[in-house]
Amino acid sequence: MESLKTILYFSIFRYPLTLEEIHSYTNNVSVNETINELETLISDDIISKIDTFYVYNKDFDSVTKRLKGNIQAQNAFYIAKKRAKFIAKFPFVMAVGVSGSLSKGYYDNESDIDFFVITKPNKLWICRTLLMSYKKIFLLNSRKYFCINYFISSQQLEIEEKNRFTATELKTLIPMEGKEIFSAFYANNLWIKNYFSKFETNLDTISNTKKPFISKSIELIFNTSLGKITDNIFKKITLKKWKSKFNLLNNEDFNIALKSTQNISKHHPSNFQKKVILALNSKIEEVKTNFNIILSKENV
Repeated sequence: MESLKTILYFSIFRYPLTLEEIHSYTNNVSVNETINELETLISDDIISKIDTFYVYNKDFDSVTKRLKGNIQAQNAFYIAKKRAKFIAKFPFVMAVGVSGSLSKGYYDNESDIDFFVITKPNKLWICRTLLMSYKKIFLLNSRKYFCINYFISSQQLEIEEKNRFTATELKTLIPMEGKEIFSAFYANNLWIKNYFSKFETNLDTISNTKKPFISKSIELIFNTSLGKITDNIFKKITLKKWKSKFNLLNNEDFNIALKSTQNISKHHPSNFQKKVILALNSKIEEVKTNFNIILSKENV
């Protein structure tokens, strides 16, 4: 039931999928097998088909919601490309990608443009501090078109959490800047094929933005022992602030949602990853109860 699990996952976001989209999320399944499964699910009244979209739980309004979001995403994507190129000019940024809802082709009035940033080794926290300072000073802390909540360094390109949520985020991630680094990034995350065997990357259109003089000068200053010391200081200051601000999170949730190491900085205080996986497991339990279909649950 590869297709059903995919439909259930995206139904959490009220985002119906087409046949081609559903099939791209399957693992070692032919397109005819996907079609047959979808037809069976329709005949058993588990899902419905509206135009080209497959809908769970008769959520027909989700089709209209998706179509509107797809239209708004076109303009948001244009803004994202410009912002990604701007972010790539900052000191120690090696690669920039778009994640979140926009990477799935959806955007609405409640959405942010989420960016995923890969930095040079031992400079992640300097890089993050510079970008956050720009957002606070020049954007008045608005994250609408400048939400940078996930940094990793090129020293640790493999994503540690391996589950359906992270696999989906990697599959839909849109690289914008840093062709060579993204090539290495995907080479270090081949585990995604354990979830989606058909996953392929295309980096032909990815550019490499040249750093302006001021960025090169900052990099020159901090490519010394001073840089390592400063990076560690910024990490400690940020971590102390987060532990005080999000003290209601237990250690396990904090270490996932606000992971702060030399090579990783995540700022997901709502622990969205856990919420999505729990929501998916709840839907899996729902189809078991209502339709006697047993699907494997996901690890949180």
